[in-house]
Amino acid sequence: MTRIKVLNMTCGGCAKGVAASLQSAAGTELQVDLEHRVIMVGGEAEPQALLDLLRADGWQAELISS
Repeated sequence: MTRIKVLNMTCGGCAKGVAASLQSAAGTELQVDLEHRVIMVGGEAEPQALLDLLRADGWQAELISS
């Protein structure tokens, strides 16, 4: 599971936006920890590809661990 900190994910609407950004990454399972601004992504997608998708949509994303 890949853990990504999304610094500008501050509300439920933001969490939906993050999910929409990652929708094109096939086979991803997404869990959101809004309080800590962390998303956990399961699946086959490469961590850098996930970061690229998020950043392309304006999310301030940093890899925590994979």
